[in-house]
Amino acid sequence: MSTTTATARPRLKERYLHEVRAGLQAELGLGNVMEVPRLDKIVVNMGVGKATQQPSLIEGAVRDLEVITGQKPVVTRARQSIAAFKLREGMPIGAKVTLRGDRAWEFLDRLISVAIPRIRDFRGLSPSSFDGRGNYTFGVTEQLIFPEVDYDRIDNIRGMDITICISAQNDEEGRAFLVAFGFPFKQEIV
Repeated sequence: MSTTTATARPRLKERYLHEVRAGLQAELGLGNVMEVPRLDKIVVNMGVGKATQQPSLIEGAVRDLEVITGQKPVVTRARQSIAAFKLREGMPIGAKVTLRGDRAWEFLDRLISVAIPRIRDFRGLSPSSFDGRGNYTFGVTEQLIFPEVDYDRIDNIRGMDITICISAQNDEEGRAFLVAFGFPFKQEIV
């Protein structure tokens, strides 16, 4: 007798497989179900500009990203020296995490349902931040929008860039994918 238990799929992935995928296929007029846009990965990048003067700030950024994403971040290093910024090649200047699979779906779910509504003075995300291939990038000014971050334990308020990589062919397909999940884009006034 086997004692393995099947792990539950993320809520948003279940919704994609049972509702959204068929709707997107009909909406976009795609012939094959494999052409329907799907979530490839999510990249969360946190730059720490003041790390050139105070290297200990990198540790705080790594700790915050680890708490937010549930995965250990990679410390990014400068590729070239820039004298005006007192930056030398190889110095740590940020941290990033690439989420794939179920972790990416869980993060997208938390982002849409919990984190984005906690942004101060929020009026919607720009609908023009697509890169031409259906990937969407936006910036967040503080890590406190994520409920996992303990307000008393942060040493500095840091922003981050979040890139949602979608297997879309163009921006319209990527936008349709995100709108199907209720992504809060700004409404254009006509």
